[in-house]
Amino acid sequence: MEVILLERIEKLGQMGEIVTVKTGYARNFLLPQKKAMRATSSNKAVFETQRSQLEAENLKRRQEAESVAGKVDGVDVTIIRQAGDSGQLYGSVSARDIADAVTESGVTVNRTQIVLNRPIKALGIYETRVALHPEVSVNVTVNIARTEEEAKLQLERGGAITAADEMEAEAAADAALAIADDAEAEVAAAEGLVEEDVVERLASDASGEDEAADTAGEEPAQAASPTEG
Repeated sequence: MEVILLERIEKLGQMGEIVTVKTGYARNFLLPQKKAMRATSSNKAVFETQRSQLEAENLKRRQEAESVAGKVDGVDVTIIRQAGDSGQLYGSVSARDIADAVTESGVTVNRTQIVLNRPIKALGIYETRVALHPEVSVNVTVNIARTEEEAKLQLERGGAITAADEMEAEAAADAALAIADDAEAEVAAAEGLVEEDVVERLASDASGEDEAADTAGEEPAQAASPTEG
């Protein structure tokens, strides 16, 4: 089916272009959304008389979208969902869910502006495009996690946290604890050896002093012995 585009359609054409599309696409999307009209002789004439007005309206909508883009671009939103150990969601996250999350962050968008080819079905961080206007789009970061704490960890790691990751983290923590315990034991053993050496030295010094004292006490008796003879 040939249609006249009433606005820019990505990968299809610019406003005013006559393009050929599948009948179902035209009937189910382009025509009811007023994004195009059938390319009949009468419609071509109507479009030409309305072209200036349509272009002015499009410019106004684009400027409005550009003013909103600065508020939306780079926004991070968190969506909490239940999931299995492998990270698969019990359900999915849809364009409506993302639109609601972005709206809650302070900027109103609707689900038709969320460019999502298919629902998201796993934990993780996803860069999602928001089409505010046919010529203006921005990206938002969608962080899907089981808890707020997990969402923060995912942002730090840059990806989903699964049961395998948690086991690896626990193993690393256990290994670190074991190393710390070994180090503490070595320090304690070293301190024990030092104390034992000090005690032995003190004991040795005390013994030497006793011998010296005994030797000093015997010297007068040895000197008196010739006189008595």
